[in-house]
Amino acid sequence: MAEKVKEKAKAKEGEAPAQATPLEAFLENAKGELTQVRDQAKEITLLVEQSQGEVDKLVQRNGAIQAQLHQIQSNFDTIPREDIRSAYEAAQDVQGRLFTMRGQLEKLQSDQGHLKRYADHLSRTLQLLEGGEEIEVSSQGEEKGSTVEQVIDAQEEERRKISRQIHDGPAQALSNFILQTEIALRLFDSDVEKAREELTNLKSSAASTFSHVRDYIFDLRPMMLDDLGLVPTVRRYTEALKDKTGLAMTTVVTGTERRLEAHREVLVFRAIQELLGNVREYAQATQVKVTLDIDDRQVRAAVEDNGKGFDPAGLQPKDGEGRGLLLLRGRIEQVGGSLDFDSQPGKGSRVSITVPTGG
Repeated sequence: MAEKVKEKAKAKEGEAPAQATPLEAFLENAKGELTQVRDQAKEITLLVEQSQGEVDKLVQRNGAIQAQLHQIQSNFDTIPREDIRSAYEAAQDVQGRLFTMRGQLEKLQSDQGHLKRYADHLSRTLQLLEGGEEIEVSSQGEEKGSTVEQVIDAQEEERRKISRQIHDGPAQALSNFILQTEIALRLFDSDVEKAREELTNLKSSAASTFSHVRDYIFDLRPMMLDDLGLVPTVRRYTEALKDKTGLAMTTVVTGTERRLEAHREVLVFRAIQELLGNVREYAQATQVKVTLDIDDRQVRAAVEDNGKGFDPAGLQPKDGEGRGLLLLRGRIEQVGGSLDFDSQPGKGSRVSITVPTGG
């Protein structure tokens, strides 16, 4: 193909400039896109470095505060109560900032990885079309190895994310519970009302932490999906999201409420979860409708909202929403299903999926 392009170019030497062929126009656009993606990758790399520096500083600050708290616990009777409270509030502040910055860093690192893969894809495409026999020599084994590496990297990144969430959330909260309990115990001998106030604060903090832990567990793998199946889990998830976000959300289930193969239930639930996450993050919607229908052959689900909408033809792998939707489409098509978009800018959107029941 590349030789034919070159031959045509030689044949036209000396002639008046002609309109670019579709292939030439595609190559030019791809080169421009590659340059743009690489520039974006450089910008994100700088942001990653800056965010990592902020995280490192907060980690050091958090370590110093934790050491101070341990010292306070060892010398509780000799330290003024206001100093104790100030140290406790400083610990909460730095932990909150650390949690936020780590989340921002993870998002930037994820975008950085996707941009790199997209740039590599564009580069290989240009190499193939312009001359490149090199791209054709990669074996299926190497492609499989690359896929396996991506899966492993994704799994490890999720483990790192979970580890950080637990460390910055429940683990730090438990450390603070110990300090609050210590304060309350000491106050019982001198000021019962203040001790009662500290215990009330402790109860409130424990309830909040417990709620966060439940959210982590449900997002990772809702146990009721294994126990009760797809329909009850979708109902529970949409109800919880409605309470958390305040969105006017309705859920409509039709057809036969029955169990499916485990991997199909997970796929449909994760698809609905992904679509609702996009609505929450990008759509600026006030009303959402989730529909789920199961018959003997297919599972059909849809998420419809009255938000700002989008142009399906303009979805890009480098964009957060576009990347998620395109990856979701790929997973669904692997099991013989389909994903369809019905949306226009300013007119809301409806994204529907169809997955075979598998028997």
